[in-house]
This record gives sequence, structure tokens and C-alpha cells, in this order.
Amino acid sequence: MITDDTRAALARRLWDAEADVTPIAPLTDEYPDLTADDAFEIQLVNIRRKLDAGAVVKGHKVGLASKAMQEMMGVDEPDYGHLLDTMEYFEDQPVEAARFCFPRVEVEVGFILGADIPPEGCTQAEAAEAIEWVVPSIELIDSRIRDWKIKLPDTIADNASSCGYVLGEGRVRLSDIDVAAIDATLYKNGEFLAEGRSDAVLGNPLNSVGWLASVVGKFGVRLRKGDVILPGTAIRAMDAAPGDEFRCDFSGLGSVSMSFR
Repeated sequence: MITDDTRAALARRLWDAEADVTPIAPLTDEYPDLTADDAFEIQLVNIRRKLDAGAVVKGHKVGLASKAMQEMMGVDEPDYGHLLDTMEYFEDQPVEAARFCFPRVEVEVGFILGADIPPEGCTQAEAAEAIEWVVPSIELIDSRIRDWKIKLPDTIADNASSCGYVLGEGRVRLSDIDVAAIDATLYKNGEFLAEGRSDAVLGNPLNSVGWLASVVGKFGVRLRKGDVILPGTAIRAMDAAPGDEFRCDFSGLGSVSMSFR
């Protein structure tokens, strides 16, 4: 385990990289023994700083939850991060791509919680009981690590490479849809780009929710009523540039879009 002073110094590197839109070398280059727990503590340093500045936690995300994303990024387990109100975008408001180092989009079957989730040993059934709505979503990810050359601790420390999200207008009760059998079709600038199915996310996105609750619970982080939960994407992340418009259609759920300027 690294010291608190070292965690604070590494958190500052990531903070400055985000503020200056200037990516840095992987933390694991200098600290190859950095653990996932160390990395989450580093993430929490910057999250607390943002909360002190007035930000509000709106939810949580799981990343790298599908084989496609793990192979793309060269890791073998998911990562996890926070969603803040300052990260919320809307379908009718283009995102300024220049604010980010290497922006990419991920399409996800999102959840909105209607109840708190227990922090330990959360079963798929308990996760399902806590979910009020299923929603179409796009997550905006970015890496403050140069060229996305990340290992698992690098991305966890960097808030799981998350920097934004948008929710579509569709809302479906969990009881009215099979969340493990939702087909997602992604379009870029009106042309077909990729497709996937929700069961690519740990076999069922509900498994991702239970896993997340258990992992972050040991740090005192709780999944609360009203939280947005993004459980991971079934389709590999796609690069975004100024002028790009993305739309994803989800079977039985509706659509969501995000554009860039």
C-alpha cells in the first residue's frame, strides 16, 4: 500500500491533467505495484475535492464490464467510478470535444434506483428490487492517461475514465423488460457503426450493479435511492470528434443521442 501523501500527489497529477486537458504518463509506470484499492482511494481524493467545490453525486458507473472492452483496453476485470451533476449532459446540447483529452462514447442500458442497495453480498434479485427505471444512456469517457495506455489501477484512479453521461427520455419498469436481452444498435453521423446485446455485460447488467455495490461498499460508498447506475457497455468504446453525432437504439427501451462540437 502506498502512503496517503503519495495518493494525494497522484490525485493532484490527475486533477491538473483534467483541468489543463493535458494527459500524463500512466501512474503505474512509476508505481507498478499500485493496487485497485490504492487507485480507488486516489479517485476518492479528487471526488471529495469536487464535492467540496459544490458538485453532487448523481450516481456511479462500472466500466470494462464486457469482453469487448476488456480486450480493447488490455485489462481483465471491471473498473468503477462516480457520476457527478457536473458530468450530466443533454441530448439537445452538443458537447465541446476540446474540453477532453481523448473523448469516446459508450452506449449502456442504464438504471435509476428507487431504493438504496445493500453494500455487501448484493444478489441479482436484490439489485433488481432496488431498480425503479431502466433507461437508454450514453457515457462519455476520457482518459487523462496519455494515449489510453492504462492498466486497471490507472483507470480506477482516473474515475474509471468517466467524464459525462446523457440519459434518453425513455423510461421502462424493470418488470416490463428483460435487461439481459436488449439489443443496442449504434449510429454515427446517421450511418450504422456497431451493435451489441446487453448480456455481454457480465452476463446480465444486474450482475454489474450487485458487483459494484459490494466493491465500493468497503470504502464507505453507497448506492442510494435516485442514483443513476451505468453498468457497462456491450459495444466497444468509439472515438468522438467535433461534428460527430451518435445515436443508439435499444430494443424495447428507446433511443439516446449525443453530439459534439
